[in-house]
Amino acid sequence: MLLIPAIDLKDGHCVRLKQGEMDDATVFSEDPGAMARHWVEQGARRLHLVDLNGAFAGKPKNEEAIRAIVEAVGNDIPVQLGGGIRDLDTIERYLDSGISYVIIGTAAVKNPGFLHDACGAFPGHIIVGLDARDGKVATDGWSKMTGHDVVDLAQKYEDYGVEAVVYTDIGRDGMLSGVNVEATVRLAQALRIPVIASGGIATLADIEALCAVEDEGIMGAITGRAIYEGTLDFAAAQARADELNGAA
Repeated sequence: MLLIPAIDLKDGHCVRLKQGEMDDATVFSEDPGAMARHWVEQGARRLHLVDLNGAFAGKPKNEEAIRAIVEAVGNDIPVQLGGGIRDLDTIERYLDSGISYVIIGTAAVKNPGFLHDACGAFPGHIIVGLDARDGKVATDGWSKMTGHDVVDLAQKYEDYGVEAVVYTDIGRDGMLSGVNVEATVRLAQALRIPVIASGGIATLADIEALCAVEDEGIMGAITGRAIYEGTLDFAAAQARADELNGAA
């Protein structure tokens, strides 16, 4: 089970939002590169970046900070990135700059043909991000709810060739209210590709609960506010996950 630190970027700074509200941002660091190095030193084996401004604008907005992070971690660990990715040129630019995986969210729902083309052009590098509340998918930085069922969409995208699904329960994200294990397992059981859990992770108990169902197809968990506010010790949590899954 990979624990994946989230670095959410707004106006060049590392922030965390509560339930996706841009005006409810807490700045944790003004040096994204240093923050990335910190998590690598703590034992992170992958990083999760989100261009928050990009997600709302529909185009990249924090490329300078993203470059700083990629330069800071070098080839040590893979970096996955989402937010505002709407065309193949942007994907190519990010992959050429050292990003390992590109996460397509809103554009996948609104323009499935684009996701299909991206999977064909960049096989092995495309992850789809599905944000849902009560089983229904949300788009546009969570500002718009759709009628799409999250499992149905995920199965469709699996057929396109996406590498994995990042599943976020947006009712819990940034709230430290505990991960929605049941919904995450339900999605993972319906797919052959791995699921990365996101949203609500607060304590070591959440990590242990996910490790208990890892065999259902859950490869990792993204954690943000908990590791910044100290309710979860990242290094200890990754060590515990390794121990539970026989990797220690």
